[in-house]
Amino acid sequence: MSNEPMERDDEDLDEIFPDKTSKNPKDRREEIRAYLAKLFDFHTDKEDDFETLEMVRADVDFRGTKLWILICAIFVASLGLNTNSTAVIIGAMLISPLMGPIIGFGTALGIYDFELLKKSLRNLGLTTLFSVLTATIYFILTPITDSGSELLGRTQPNIYDVLIAFFGGAAGMIAASTKSKGQVLPGVAIATALMPPLCTAGYGIATGQWHFFFGAFYLFLINSVFIALATYLVVRLLRFPPKVFLDRARGRKVHRILMVIATCTIIPAVYLSIGMVRDSIATRNAKSFVEKELALTSTQVVKYNLGTQDGVRVLDVVLLGQPLENSEIDSLQGRLKDYGLAGTRLLIHQGFEDKTDLGELRNTVLKDLYENSDAIIQRQRQEIDSLKQIIAKRDYYDELESAVVEEMKSLFPSVEKAFLVAPSQSKTATDSTLNVVIRPRTGGALSVAERQKMIVWLSARTKAKAVDLIIDSQKK
Repeated sequence: MSNEPMERDDEDLDEIFPDKTSKNPKDRREEIRAYLAKLFDFHTDKEDDFETLEMVRADVDFRGTKLWILICAIFVASLGLNTNSTAVIIGAMLISPLMGPIIGFGTALGIYDFELLKKSLRNLGLTTLFSVLTATIYFILTPITDSGSELLGRTQPNIYDVLIAFFGGAAGMIAASTKSKGQVLPGVAIATALMPPLCTAGYGIATGQWHFFFGAFYLFLINSVFIALATYLVVRLLRFPPKVFLDRARGRKVHRILMVIATCTIIPAVYLSIGMVRDSIATRNAKSFVEKELALTSTQVVKYNLGTQDGVRVLDVVLLGQPLENSEIDSLQGRLKDYGLAGTRLLIHQGFEDKTDLGELRNTVLKDLYENSDAIIQRQRQEIDSLKQIIAKRDYYDELESAVVEEMKSLFPSVEKAFLVAPSQSKTATDSTLNVVIRPRTGGALSVAERQKMIVWLSARTKAKAVDLIIDSQKK
């Protein structure tokens, strides 16, 4: 019994390595290790290092047509944000060449190229400035100033934005270093979403809503830093050739400067990541607290926000409905620790108090409305399509009925009257059986063979998947 699993494992390994005859477990482990190393080898489809670096340098530079393409892409993205159109925003991100300077910055750190670093930072600053200015001009001129869910969603960075930026940047650099670039870079441009935050920052300036500007610009910086960090790590992992300095003293100086810059990039990135993880956990706990403890029949939670005031974490909740007593609020404050929110102060605004920010409340309601509207519209479209199918099927059988009944009377003289009942259809199930109600002539009857023949004919004539005959023998 004990030998059977080992024999089964050997057979499986033979299928993976049919050319290997050794049964020694140690040899098999080496074979598996070698197989996995070959499977995940970075160098299988790797482009020449110098060609990849030249491509990165070319993408860093912004002038002429690239700058005009960027401006046009910003206008398209701003239009998409203004009209709350996800498809337009995705199209703008495909057009935008914003990734170049950020990947150039990470590459420069990895190969100790100080000139490429300065050029990347200069062009990144230039593209950022032109992007924000273009978006600001658009939102000043546009008559539509409402903030839709796409705009609202670009103001609050979280840990998922960090992870998307990091893995997107890694995928982008790995793809750039291969011979077959494929569709990875456009996908990275969409996933990391660099352009929409810059447009939202422009919206914040144009409308004087500075929390939009700072939140969106912070999101852009987070994305940029982690894309650059991922690029730096991939460049070091793939062992791109570092820049060679004829003057060794200058080379050591440049190395030190770049290492300081890399350290100054990595440390804040790690710090921000830890802080965002903590904030994400606290936000999840706050959501759980609100959903469970404030699910009251006579009170409605309009909005809630977890933030800090004077260094103390505060859960700010706006309620409408029957006001809570002070004893109830004190009880809720004590239960915060059960949700991992010890030390958090519960601040409840009931009704429209002076402290309630009506503008922010309006934005919150609008955000919820936009988020829910897509699901509602999709559900309504499905219902409309279902009803259209039912109506079309009924119309088809209504038009078919008169011709089929006349033909049936000719072929089956014992039939006096007949009518068709279309197959029923609902959201949960579809009945594909066509019911045919037949009234025989007085004194007439349908034999079993005649019924069978009639079913075959009706199936072919009406193209129904199944036919069920209902004989109405009621006497008048």
